[in-house]
Amino acid sequence: MFKTLKEAFKIKDVRRKILITLLLLLIYRIGCWLPTPGIALGTYQEAVSAGGDFLSVISAVSGSALANGALLALGVVPYINASIIMQLLTVAIPPLERLSKQGEEGKKKISMYTRICALILAIIQSIGIVVGFGVDSLDTSVFFGSAFATGAVVVCILVAGAMFTVWLGEKITALGVGNGLSLLIFVGLLSSAGTAIFNTIAGISSTNLENIWTLLIFLLMLVLIFGFIVWIDSAERRIPVQYAKQIKGRKMYGGQNTNIPIKINASGVMPIIFATAIISFPQLIMSIFWYSTEEGSAYMWYAENLGAGTWPYVIIVAALILLFSYFYSTISFNPEDISRQIQQNGGFIPGYRAGKPTADYLKKVSNRITLWGAIFLALIALVPSFIFSLIGSSGSLINAFSATGLLIVVSVALEIDKQLEAQLLMRNYKGFLK
Repeated sequence: MFKTLKEAFKIKDVRRKILITLLLLLIYRIGCWLPTPGIALGTYQEAVSAGGDFLSVISAVSGSALANGALLALGVVPYINASIIMQLLTVAIPPLERLSKQGEEGKKKISMYTRICALILAIIQSIGIVVGFGVDSLDTSVFFGSAFATGAVVVCILVAGAMFTVWLGEKITALGVGNGLSLLIFVGLLSSAGTAIFNTIAGISSTNLENIWTLLIFLLMLVLIFGFIVWIDSAERRIPVQYAKQIKGRKMYGGQNTNIPIKINASGVMPIIFATAIISFPQLIMSIFWYSTEEGSAYMWYAENLGAGTWPYVIIVAALILLFSYFYSTISFNPEDISRQIQQNGGFIPGYRAGKPTADYLKKVSNRITLWGAIFLALIALVPSFIFSLIGSSGSLINAFSATGLLIVVSVALEIDKQLEAQLLMRNYKGFLK
């Protein structure tokens, strides 16, 4: 990857795209540290830390912007939620499904609906933060001592920051390198991870050398987990396909052999996001509106019986990951369509007749691979946090290197490397005449 970056900086157009990407990412990081007027930072940070693991993970994804009460505190979370909702609605509502198949115009309309949905979610989340965290989290002295005016201004600023983040992501996609929104999450996670590691190193003293070994073991386990994720991410099952020779006019077509690659982890990180969001959503609502640390309260009961780290949580998350893995597999891989395309182009899978037998075979292979992909996602979602807690890692390190964060960091880094290699290949291609 470093060699690819070195070669990319030698080409003017690619270097310009990289510099634009870095500039827009710098603007995003500055917005993650500029405080929002009207927020009492100390009380606000206590409210975020008391909001449970869900808010801590969101803060880690945004690069600690939520915990800092920054202008871009909501980050890309409203847009991600809106994208998930639109994907589900596209499958459930026939008009949206037809719209998604109308090419570029259909994609533009769905993108517009996603932005509108993101705006609505940003307004709801901003109001929930202001109301849930209470008047104590607001600095009413900034706006004439009025709690209502201060809360309204804070809501407007947070909503504007969320939509500005979406705009930055789209600009990076259009003018820079890689998917903009993925890069914003990538940079936020790296920032949170760097801050957590720095704080751990700063806490090491000559009288407490155990933290050194804890950090070294943590980094070693992190490297092994990253290697395992990269290995699985590049793993795929290749189904051979042969095409018969066809004579059309004076030319002969076909006769070549190819394959259909089916990735083990084709659904990426989405099943984990869905599963953790569903099981953590009730706790998030209770932490905003009915938060109470008293024994016997609804929040404490949920945290003790269904919170992160409990056995019911592990079982439910694993089951939801399995469910959503198969759900995404049915969306992204349609055996009937692929079998029809193979048959129309005069191809066949050796040992299987064209048509329904080919579709049944592809479906059987896809189901088996999806099962192993779901097991991999379940292991990544549950095992790393358990291992990190066993070696005594701090909560900030565990939140910074959550399962979702690990998968996003690896997938975005690999995607950037592939795009840079494609840019270099396109510009170094000399053609057939040279």
